[in-house]
Amino acid sequence: MAAFSFHIAARDGAARTGEIRLPRGTIRTPAFMPVGTAATVKAMHTHEVKALGADVLLGNTYHLMLRPGAERVARLGGLHRLMNWPHPILTDSGGFQVMSLAKLRQIDERGVTFQSHIDGARHELTPERAIEIQGLLGSDIQMQLDECVKLPCTDAEAARAMRLSLRWAERCRTAFGDQPGRVEHGRALFGIVQGGANRDLRVESARTLAGMDFEGYSIGGLAVGEPQDVMLAMIDTVMPHLPDGKPHYLMGVGTPDDIVESVRRGVDMFDCVMPTRAGRHGQVFSRFGKINMRNARHADDPRPIDEASPWEPTRTYSRAYLHHLVKSGEILGMMLLTGINLAYYQELMAGLRAAIAAGRLDDFIARTKEGWARGDA
Repeated sequence: MAAFSFHIAARDGAARTGEIRLPRGTIRTPAFMPVGTAATVKAMHTHEVKALGADVLLGNTYHLMLRPGAERVARLGGLHRLMNWPHPILTDSGGFQVMSLAKLRQIDERGVTFQSHIDGARHELTPERAIEIQGLLGSDIQMQLDECVKLPCTDAEAARAMRLSLRWAERCRTAFGDQPGRVEHGRALFGIVQGGANRDLRVESARTLAGMDFEGYSIGGLAVGEPQDVMLAMIDTVMPHLPDGKPHYLMGVGTPDDIVESVRRGVDMFDCVMPTRAGRHGQVFSRFGKINMRNARHADDPRPIDEASPWEPTRTYSRAYLHHLVKSGEILGMMLLTGINLAYYQELMAGLRAAIAAGRLDDFIARTKEGWARGDA
């Protein structure tokens, strides 16, 4: 069976388009991964998510280890079978959730001990256990366990967490090498660059991880409250030190503007809850920018969100009807707006891939931003 591989098809400046090839399917890059935290993309059927253009979903190690449990998922045939998604799945390691549980966890060299947010039960997540869980889930791309710190933070705190994450990366690499099924299923392990907003720490992290020869490299610890210019500066700092022939994944990002600017800098993969969460709360992302469907001005508007969209609900349901659904709290409103948002994100990624292949990325980004600026009036 074919192993994990990454092929760059075209470049435009630092941006690249290509394919991540896995036994369960090919991921076209740059790629946006819808977030399926608890083995579901909220308010969406998996066949709809695929029809939107998604090649890969993200699952969450922390949430799945608590419920339904990694061992149970394995007994039921793995995460792909459980959620009826036969295509690639990437699982994060739980490090970001650990950050958000500051009042419920303790971190030391061995790993993280934390209380479940569900029932208060105590659990331990070590680098070895994080890899074991991801193996039981059967995910195709797995992440090292890391410690993600909130920004802003002191350089001393960023350095401590980054170096602990590097030591955990070595342990994850060893555990992954021993993971049952790793070779026959063509699985991959990505390292995660940390270092806060400190350029020297980011370089140290990237260079050290590059020496460990991961299948791919992620930039973590961003999109945690810092301004966009800080995030982009950290990407610019890190990119020269990551292996060029490996996938580059910016974790937890983000807005359409964050994505296009990061693609311009050589990022290949993204994930974010923003399009699904926004859809459940009445917000739409479109080529006209962000639209608040709760706004009263949509109540009598017969126009669709975008009559030129390739996704049928975007061009067939009126703004008036979507406004009504949102104001009434109807589940259908959440479903439709979530799909409309994910459709736009996938349409944006397809446009970026085509623009890079044609050597016209700057023109595409300029036109895209002009559309956002014009708005939906």
